[in-house]
Amino acid sequence: MISAGDFRKGITIELDGQVFVIVEFMHVKPGKGAAFVRTKLKNVITGGVVERTFNPNDRVPRAHIETKTMQFLYKDESLYYFMDTETYEQLPLSEDQVEDALPYMIDNMEVTVRFFKEKAFSVEPPNFVVLKVVDAEYGSRNDTATAGTKLATLETGYQLQVPLFVNQGESIRVDTRTGEYMERV
Repeated sequence: MISAGDFRKGITIELDGQVFVIVEFMHVKPGKGAAFVRTKLKNVITGGVVERTFNPNDRVPRAHIETKTMQFLYKDESLYYFMDTETYEQLPLSEDQVEDALPYMIDNMEVTVRFFKEKAFSVEPPNFVVLKVVDAEYGSRNDTATAGTKLATLETGYQLQVPLFVNQGESIRVDTRTGEYMERV
């Protein structure tokens, strides 16, 4: 159990049989009346966001999220198959469970799968991934007075802005938290 006065960003709690992660919180002390905690909570399974207020003394159960490192094997129609790197068991997941990691996942990549009560609900890629550029617009230094960018398509189909010097066939490092180009590899 955790009291509402101890809420912090990123803590997972259980409310009404569902699991929420605290996205924002604010301790409010109005001039009149009792203090309260205003929160913005994101449902980790559905992705829905709700706002809720708590008395600072309210206690809620903390949700225990289990994480496992798994290897992405392949996609078969609408399912994505992952293998537990310790037990070699395969786990099929639907597209809505994997959608946040899709722009960065390639075969045999290790990812983090999050579970609540032994049910997988999301997949997180590593913070930085190296992907190959399969298509890039032509860009010339003469096109701009400052350092310019151009649109590039990666091997996963993800499109992002890259510097003009990045060409088709090269590998680049991408920050999966922001979806931005980091460096050429």
